[in-house]
Amino acid sequence: MEINDLTPAERRIWDAFPRGEGVDFREHPDDSSVDGAGWGPDRTVRAEVLRALLLGAAPAVEGRVAGLKIKGAKIVGKLDLRYAVVDHPIRMRDCWFERKPLLYGAQLRALVLGYSTLPGMTAGNLRVDVVVRLSCCRITGPVRMAGARISGGLFLQGAVIGPLTGEEADEPPLQLNHVEIGTDIIAGDLTVHGQTRLNGAVVGGQINLDGARLLAPGATALHGENLTVGTDLRAERMEAQGLVNFSGSRIPGRLNLVRATLTSPGALALRATSCAIGEMWLPPCGQVRGVVNLRRSQLDLLHTLSCAWPDQLRIDGTVYRALAPHLPAEERLPVLEQEESGYLPFTYEQLAAAYRTSGDEAGARTVQLAKLRRHRRTLPRHARLWGLLQDATVGYGFRPLRATGWLLALLLTGTIAYSLAPPRPLKQGEAPDFNAVFYTIDLMLPIIGFGQESAYAPSGWYQWLSYLLIVTGWILATTTAAGVSRSLRRQ
Repeated sequence: MEINDLTPAERRIWDAFPRGEGVDFREHPDDSSVDGAGWGPDRTVRAEVLRALLLGAAPAVEGRVAGLKIKGAKIVGKLDLRYAVVDHPIRMRDCWFERKPLLYGAQLRALVLGYSTLPGMTAGNLRVDVVVRLSCCRITGPVRMAGARISGGLFLQGAVIGPLTGEEADEPPLQLNHVEIGTDIIAGDLTVHGQTRLNGAVVGGQINLDGARLLAPGATALHGENLTVGTDLRAERMEAQGLVNFSGSRIPGRLNLVRATLTSPGALALRATSCAIGEMWLPPCGQVRGVVNLRRSQLDLLHTLSCAWPDQLRIDGTVYRALAPHLPAEERLPVLEQEESGYLPFTYEQLAAAYRTSGDEAGARTVQLAKLRRHRRTLPRHARLWGLLQDATVGYGFRPLRATGWLLALLLTGTIAYSLAPPRPLKQGEAPDFNAVFYTIDLMLPIIGFGQESAYAPSGWYQWLSYLLIVTGWILATTTAAGVSRSLRRQ
């Protein structure tokens, strides 16, 4: 390109580039790049001029760091930097691009396009030494960055991507599969009309999606399988229409979905299966419409409020060390009823273990009792009857004082009855003095004998009362023994 071919706007950039100085074409600091299609020739710059500058067409100025720094320009033509090695930072804020930049396989120092309007960007396998900033950009086409390597961070906060139209309508608007980010992905208040892909991405720091809007109704809003994050994944107040998928991901810090809204009626809303997560903070149940699947995941802490999920819950094989906040076991148990697979002993054992870890033995016993009651519903009728007896008498061994109450009630009944009408002695003159209390105990407790039962014989309805006390005593003894045996096996 001949220097004499430059327009006045291009000449300003050409002269400023070697010294790293900025050129601001904006008429007002609040100018929006969305209106860039109507900007005149005084703000219009050809993409081929910028390419020539970035590839070394302008002579360097000794003692200065060359760089492209533009604000408020209209970029026409194709900025083609495929496979190029650019040693200068690219900073183009509030610019309007006629065609999508082509950066496939390029090696750049830094790429800053904040507040710009673009018809998309092709940057697969891009290499950037410092940072990529697309903050508050308005991008109407797909952002293809699969396989990119960024030593610093990727900034997308406030950006709006999509909706896509034409031949690209079926393509995911934001493609970050297998990217490697040295520090963070900052994408608070990001809006994506369509699917965001993060499959296999590796992020050295955190991912921040606070307040993001990921809109793919009836499809997958966030596809983040096998994602690896160095610290936290924050998604407070995130709105996701469609499935949020973190299957197989590794998040050693906190996956924070507090106050997020997940909407996928009649289908999966959140899938985090086979994950390894430090802390998982789920949103309130009322803000989730769809199925939540956490199967086979391992969590140090599961933070979830006690409420009824609107759809099914899948937690088979989910392991968590602790639950927060600490709530009575009775408030946690209804959630286990919503497991799609029905009765799963493991889910109750896991919940009981969490209460035991927190030092709440009473809560753990409540969960174990609920487990046996739920199991009873799966048994044949005769087995359910025996279970009911164990439950009513000793609470399957978890309520031993209940047997004491039954025994005292029966003892009181027998004592009063036989005090009013003492039974006749079997052998006059040989029977010991009658004692209604010990006579009742002799009837009820089969392994204890005070000589009263064998010496006296009741008659009439008192005889039927003695039969009732004997049968009840055997039932209480048997169920108590079964409960004690179950408790010893647990220990």
